[in-house]
Amino acid sequence: MSLYEPLARAFAEGHARDIPDLLSDEQFARDGRATPAAVLIAITDVPHDPQVILTQRPRAMRDHPGQVAFPGGKIDPGEDAVTAALREAEEELSLPREVVRVIGTSDVYHTGTGFLVTPVVGVVPPGLPLVPSPSEVEAWFEAPLGLLLDPASWTMHETFWRGANRRYLEMDWQGFRIWGVTAAIIANLSRRIAWEGLSDAA
Repeated sequence: MSLYEPLARAFAEGHARDIPDLLSDEQFARDGRATPAAVLIAITDVPHDPQVILTQRPRAMRDHPGQVAFPGGKIDPGEDAVTAALREAEEELSLPREVVRVIGTSDVYHTGTGFLVTPVVGVVPPGLPLVPSPSEVEAWFEAPLGLLLDPASWTMHETFWRGANRRYLEMDWQGFRIWGVTAAIIANLSRRIAWEGLSDAA
């Protein structure tokens, strides 16, 4: 059985209700910049142990250097979020866009650096021969979807940033530090997808 059908049902059910207190860093965005961007949350089609594909950004990058991220980037003129996310995943990891079964777009996340990030959720075959682009990806790895969606997997921290206290989530997975924007997007998605019901259906 494919993961696509139960995940699509859970995604639709979770996005049919209003959740007013989702995480956002909009209050920290200073210069008025609001650049549209998109990321691909690529979930491997393994019903009982689906994985999420994540990357580590090169440390020399201007925005969020060295951080764990989803494949993604700015939305180019004429693109929508889905097109941009699929293009970026192909450019960064040689992930063929035609193998992605897109489920939908989730809640836009406003970063403190002025990006409006639309997460695009899709299912991909396991074992893809991904090839990272050295200029955009330092490393890539997979982390279990169930672990990421479980609030108990995360620890909350607080730091003083741009004149205010900022709370953020963090997790260490096999030596990779998942935190910041990526962690917040996952936390918001966990409010939309009931993993318990999904895992039972799978």
